[in-house]
Formats: sequence, C-alpha cells, structure tokens
Amino acid sequence: MKPSLAAIILTLNEGLNLEKCLDSITGLASEIFIVDSYSTDKTLEIAKKYGTKIVQHQFKNQAEQFNWALDNLEIESDWILKLDADEEILPGLKEEILKTLPQVNAETTGFYMKRRVYFMNKWIKHGGYYPVWFLRLWRNGKGRSEERKMDEHIILSEGRSEQFKNDFIDDNKKDLKSWIQKHKNYASREAEEIRAGKYGAGGKRNFYYRIPPFLRVFFYFIYRYFFKLGFLDGIPGLIFHFLHGFWYRFLVDAKVYKK
Repeated sequence: MKPSLAAIILTLNEGLNLEKCLDSITGLASEIFIVDSYSTDKTLEIAKKYGTKIVQHQFKNQAEQFNWALDNLEIESDWILKLDADEEILPGLKEEILKTLPQVNAETTGFYMKRRVYFMNKWIKHGGYYPVWFLRLWRNGKGRSEERKMDEHIILSEGRSEQFKNDFIDDNKKDLKSWIQKHKNYASREAEEIRAGKYGAGGKRNFYYRIPPFLRVFFYFIYRYFFKLGFLDGIPGLIFHFLHGFWYRFLVDAKVYKK
C-alpha cells in the first residue's frame, strides 16, 4: 500500500531547479505544496504543470516560512517530506521510502536522510561534507523547525527516529554569482545569531567558537581541505571548500567584528 505523504517545497525564483525536484518525487508524494515567496521567473508555471498546490507568503527566514506552512496548509497526508527546490530524491531512496513507511512501527515518527552536495557538477565527497544527515521525513504533527535564522533543523516532538540507507541530492543549477549572494545573506543572519548568543550549539560548534575570530577560519579550512581530504574533490572541490570553508566563515567573522 502506497504511503500517504505530503512534500513541502519553499521557492523563490527556482525555475532552474524546480522541475528536477518535482520529477524526483512523482509517484512518491500524494500531495505537493509549493510555498512561494512571490517568484518572478517560471517557478509557478513549472509548479502548475505538476499539479502542485501553490500558496504565496512573504519570506523572512527558512524556519519561520516552514513553520508557517505547517500551521496553515491543509495537509491530509500521514507523513511530511521537507525538500528544497534544488534537491532531488534519488530512485533508491524513493523506493526505500515506499517500502518502509507502510510497515514502520508507531514509535518511529521521523527519518534521517543522507545528503549528497554537488557543486559545478561535481559530487563533493570529502572535506567532511559527506555523509551529512538531516531529518527530512516525519509523521504529520510530530515535527517542527527550530526557530533559528540559520542552520535550522526539524525537531521531533515525540517518538524516535530511524535512518534511510539511500541518499538525496543537493544540486543547485544557479550560477556562482547567485551562490555568492546567497551566502552573503547567510553570513549576515549567522552573524546576528552569534551576536545574540544563539549560535554555537553542539560540540563542533562550541569548539570552533572557542578559537579566536579570523584565526579559526584558517584552522578550519586547513582541517577541512587537507586533513578531511577536500583536495580529492578536484578543482570544483577547491573552489567549493575555499568559498564555503574559508571565504564564508571569514565573512561571518568580519560581520560579527563590524557589529
């Protein structure tokens, strides 16, 4: 018996990404909700082609937008899947979900999935970037996003979680200029969280933020690129690990310093 599953996708000008995302969940999701922040490209045209349910709401941050969707969408399905427009469910994961959900016990309320990140058409396998696990599938009413401006996660209100064996893909087809602008915005939000004392939860983050500003950026990049073998990801990996593991982290520290 096919599981009853609703996919929720937040969008803003995702015309380059959305179609492959929707293709990947065709035959899996009973309902697909597009929560759009007033896109001006072909996002809504693509969404309509797939028969999705579209609502529009002004965007503040990921957590607020997603929780608004949980509170306001008329979701009838038993399970909820959180998916970004630049992400895809691989066929193996799709089959695993379809087989697992109908026979899962009542105590299990959520599932973690492994993410593969692609950058410039290259799978970033090293530098500590794979595997990374995210809770992306949960029983309706049992999960909610943390109220954070950055690095928010879905938290279960009760029950226990399990892990799927197969992966999903993060492969943003927008250009480098778009990637840089997005991370400039992320850096501003992360700096706000740090100044407010809301950042640094978890062992790795606590350790990182004990190192003096700016100096920690150099240590982190060296650790990630050399000790965690990021150099094995080739030229796209060099660009990615430098921008994400050095430039972005340096920008965050600079914004905190500037106040």
